[in-house]
Amino acid sequence: MDLKDQTFMGYRRENGRVGVRNHVIILPVDDISNAAAEAVANNVKGTLALPHPYGRLQFGEDLELHFRTLIGTGCNPNVAAVIVIGIEPGWTQRVVSGIEATGKPVEGFWIEQNGDHNTIANASRRAKEFVHHATELQREPCALSELWVSTKCGESDTTSGCGANPTVGNAFDKLYANGNTLLFGETSELTGGEHLVAERCRTPEIRKEFQAMFDRYTEMINRWKTNDLSESQPTKGNIEGGLTTIEEKALGNIQKIGKECLVDGVLDKAEQPTGSGLWFMDSSSAAAEMVTLCGAAGFAVHYFPTGQGNVIGNPIVPVIKITANSRTVRTMGEHIDTDVTGLLRREINPDQAGDSLLEMTVRTANGRHTAAEVLGHREFVLTRLFESA
Repeated sequence: MDLKDQTFMGYRRENGRVGVRNHVIILPVDDISNAAAEAVANNVKGTLALPHPYGRLQFGEDLELHFRTLIGTGCNPNVAAVIVIGIEPGWTQRVVSGIEATGKPVEGFWIEQNGDHNTIANASRRAKEFVHHATELQREPCALSELWVSTKCGESDTTSGCGANPTVGNAFDKLYANGNTLLFGETSELTGGEHLVAERCRTPEIRKEFQAMFDRYTEMINRWKTNDLSESQPTKGNIEGGLTTIEEKALGNIQKIGKECLVDGVLDKAEQPTGSGLWFMDSSSAAAEMVTLCGAAGFAVHYFPTGQGNVIGNPIVPVIKITANSRTVRTMGEHIDTDVTGLLRREINPDQAGDSLLEMTVRTANGRHTAAEVLGHREFVLTRLFESA
């Protein structure tokens, strides 16, 4: 598939970034603001609340990650406007100020000394105006190279490493050559294959940064005085699908970054890249957590290859599901966007499989809803580093 002149119809935001969706979100700063946020979303059709269980008594880097994730979510180019609701004004304004830097409409409301009723009423009035604003925005032709694409896999099995993940890798190679901005992560699922990723780092400095991120993960495991992840990695689904070790899982996982891509940079959780190319993010292998981090890092479309079948979605980022497992297509076909089962039957070749995923990418960017969107999967899960104070 020739990507040189490929375009899609996207929403160009005030800061120049291009989105493929046009959400007005109601973003609670903390867990005790969820009810007010959901009430506003109930009052004003065309808005979307993003409830979550955190935001009180966090501190240090855990608190910084919390703000980085919320601000990044509001800054995502798939978001047209944001209502921020918190319990008090200080932290609410911090989130508002971070999103304001994009130039998009955003306003904050807080519950202390206002109560739920006044907060919900005032926020609802403003949310209504934001929906009017969003619904007047028009899609326009955008170069495919402006599309930021992230990936992670889930419920992997033998067909993942042999079929679905290499399909993503083929598409990534073509997008990389096209100048797109790409992301991968899942630090734990590189275990045993991390040296292969290190060898793909563009410079010694980037390799050093990558190794430091991986070593930090290893040290975290060691702090809990365990080297036994058998109840977590591989998962029960991985084992049922024929994977026996984390090393096998890692070798399949690494297929997603293709054969030609180099690692051009390293990011901490929810950090945004500063240029095009392939970026590694230190991130959880839990599906909803990582996709949330990808959205907070500014990515507009997500590739999710799966073997045994996974239902994950995200409120603001369309998640494209890919599988090479014919049983999954038969039993969970409603969750699959790109069927590459023909690859393992030798009915199609890797280039054709990658092109079918790229074709689905353009269709999704143009407005086609993914299976997860149609089925209402809106998993939004924040990553925590510490327990609360």
